[in-house]
Amino acid sequence: MADTKKVFVFDDNRDILDLCTFIFEDAGYDVKTSESANEIEEQVAAYMPDIIFMDNWLPDLGGIQATRAIKNNPDLKHIPVIYFSANNDISSLAEQAGADSYLSKPFDIAAIEAMVKKHLG
Repeated sequence: MADTKKVFVFDDNRDILDLCTFIFEDAGYDVKTSESANEIEEQVAAYMPDIIFMDNWLPDLGGIQATRAIKNNPDLKHIPVIYFSANNDISSLAEQAGADSYLSKPFDIAAIEAMVKKHLG
């Protein structure tokens, strides 16, 4: 049995977190969620996910700063970060943040699963 892939979702919207948990667990992944990006490096290092979904609007530390912190950390920067947001300019936000890819909200289940498969092989 291959190791179960781990997905970490950061979003301040509990409904989105619940939805993502349902989608990813249903697809056979381990899922961890967080409503804040505080101590982002510690949160990520403690779980060491295979992929991260990062919302733009997070309390305190926003998605851009959180993504940059991950990408500036030598132990974490290899983890793909998918920026997801309802912003019109999500592509430029994702680029500013240094994210590996982005997904617009609202997303459909097929799109989010395809994004994970693309980055996890």
